[in-house]
Amino acid sequence: MSGDSHVVEPPEAYSRYIDPKYRDVAPKIIKNPNPEIKNELYWAEGITPFAFHTSSAAGLKPHEIDMEHGGFASMHNAGWDSKYRIEAQDRDGMLAEVIYPTIGMLLCSIPDGAYRQACFRAFNQWMRDYCSENPVRLAGIGQSAAWTPEETIADLHQIKELGLKGAMLPGSADGGLDYDSPEYDKVWDCAVELGLPICFHILTGRGPLSLTTAPPRGGKLAAFTSIVRELQDIAGLFVFGRVFERHPDLRVVLVESDAGWAPHFCTRMDHAYKRHRFWMKTGEMARMPSEYFLENIYMTFQDDWVALKNTDILNPRRLLWANDYPHSDSTWPWSHELLAHHTQGLTDQEIDWILRENAKELFKLEVDTSVAKAVPA
Repeated sequence: MSGDSHVVEPPEAYSRYIDPKYRDVAPKIIKNPNPEIKNELYWAEGITPFAFHTSSAAGLKPHEIDMEHGGFASMHNAGWDSKYRIEAQDRDGMLAEVIYPTIGMLLCSIPDGAYRQACFRAFNQWMRDYCSENPVRLAGIGQSAAWTPEETIADLHQIKELGLKGAMLPGSADGGLDYDSPEYDKVWDCAVELGLPICFHILTGRGPLSLTTAPPRGGKLAAFTSIVRELQDIAGLFVFGRVFERHPDLRVVLVESDAGWAPHFCTRMDHAYKRHRFWMKTGEMARMPSEYFLENIYMTFQDDWVALKNTDILNPRRLLWANDYPHSDSTWPWSHELLAHHTQGLTDQEIDWILRENAKELFKLEVDTSVAKAVPA
């Protein structure tokens, strides 16, 4: 089971469902104005148009991945038409997928909160329809704009009413607030009451890799290696901001940021607390920082053998393997071959948790996992 896969939203995901007030500025596909680059771009008001072709590069060889050619017609059709999704799952040996947006990740950079919310509420309706093809095997995640705490609560209720399985929030909240602000306590209470995990995906903040700032230092590969930092910051925010202390039943998912870094991160948090909490005036916590991290935070990963070598110092009940279909970082269609190697040394119970049962339990999925083998073939 994949704990992080994706759709690639067609323009009608927005234009068909968006509040009529915003229909003229619904996100859409345009031709690249640079005649030397033969690709299409996604456009939305207030952000730089962006290419999206690597979002459908699953199965390609490294030298075949290309950002400068092709258009939406070249995308994996399973990414936008759910009639083809089960066939794609079967080819990779997946029982089910937890499915996130693609275009919506980058739309998190839209500065206008009301417009951003209109885009995401439209997407949520489209995602509901996409997953209706097979709601047992297609587990959609909805989006909230985190415009205000009150509007975020309204978003959570829409997501729940549509039958979606979790709520993806931008990496940054609006209005001068952050997610550890007391004003957001009612949001976390609502998430717990509705049984919705709160999900944070890479590339959804307003940091160095957003569409509102210049690229980071070191070029594109340096940028790729740095994308986990955004979600490390969120983990630290929820731990040291006492969010988990106030909301012990809240479940947060760090999506596509790997997990092999977590043992050192937990060690560093504990060291900071024990050594520096007095002069930094942090105050006493009821538990060690690492305890909150390992209890309240789930992490998804694809090709991260380091995480699977450290289950003894992680919490294997909080690890979610994923195939990231149909993105360029996907392990599709050779996920079983990769897992046969990476899971060596794990117990059958750990394999069952990480590859299937953790996602099923967290997102309350109804898929029958009894048909799965304990160890990938």
